[in-house]
Amino acid sequence: MRELWIKLDPYMVEDEKKKLILTTRELCTAYIVEPQDVESARENGARNIVTTSKDGNILLVKSPDEISKAKKENKIPCAIVTVKSKDDEKKIINLAEASVDYIIAKCQDWKVIPLENLIAQIYGKSKLLAFASNAQEAKLALETLEIGADGIVAEITDIKEIMKIHEAIKEAKLRASEVETAEKIVLYPAEVVEVKPLGSGARVCIDTCDIMKDGEGLLVGCQSSGLFMVQAEVYETPFVASRPFRVNAGSIGLYVLALRGKTRYLSELKAGDEILIVDRSGGSRLTNICRVKIEWRPLILIEAESGDKRVKTILQNAETIRVVTEDGTKSVTELSKGDKVLVHTEEGGRHFGTLVKEEKVIER
Repeated sequence: MRELWIKLDPYMVEDEKKKLILTTRELCTAYIVEPQDVESARENGARNIVTTSKDGNILLVKSPDEISKAKKENKIPCAIVTVKSKDDEKKIINLAEASVDYIIAKCQDWKVIPLENLIAQIYGKSKLLAFASNAQEAKLALETLEIGADGIVAEITDIKEIMKIHEAIKEAKLRASEVETAEKIVLYPAEVVEVKPLGSGARVCIDTCDIMKDGEGLLVGCQSSGLFMVQAEVYETPFVASRPFRVNAGSIGLYVLALRGKTRYLSELKAGDEILIVDRSGGSRLTNICRVKIEWRPLILIEAESGDKRVKTILQNAETIRVVTEDGTKSVTELSKGDKVLVHTEEGGRHFGTLVKEEKVIER
């Protein structure tokens, strides 16, 4: 799990402002404070305190000798290094080799390249945190070199921006090591009960900024409570090259599963938006949309039953559009009654895309 630390400004003279910053304790992992502010921070509910005095939980250190001393005193050592040159990078690498638990890198003029170098050198040895003054800087640090920093240190007093940084951390793409512990999206087999060709209509292709593989795609459907898994165009055919970045997602009015369990209409998606890629085991990851392409094509209605729930989707009627099954995929042109496909179902309704389980909604 990525961490969020907040650095209290030592020159902040307003005690009330400091107390306000400390109200973010439910969002953050630790606070960096000056020794004179330790007692006040504890009184206001701070759990983990990072400071230069022994009163904190995490002790700020500057050298390998101080790291050893901190550990003997059962303190967690942490180093802050301002990165201005290659020598500063070497200093951080030396601290990591000396088994410092945390390193906070403050990259000034150059932000991405030094962070890339550090992630490559010390990932897995010490936790690397990066200073950020806004959510955009935080997002960049969390995605650098695909692995990203282990966390963010917010050096700001704006509560709203701190909350935005917290959201950026929650939305950060999972690392490979985090995928296994991520919450899975539950998929159920549903039996196809109706396949009906329709006339032409507006359908949406979602081109992503990622590459998908067999068994990966998007969850879409006519009802927000019942979504079909449609596979990306990963297969090459005699007539069409593979486009593993693309999901031919279906009719423009369909719902699609997006971030944090919300749904969105295909009609409102655009380049730069985030979308959720799902695999047949229920694993998921975020990516951005590169392009949304709307064209008029023949459509096909698919209805399926999962338990006592009947769900529907409308897709383009073409051989390259495939729905995902438990052990493979099947082209919509080959679907027939009795086939089993994977769907995601939920109880309740939606309010602007957010699930409201208690709400009774009838979707036909």
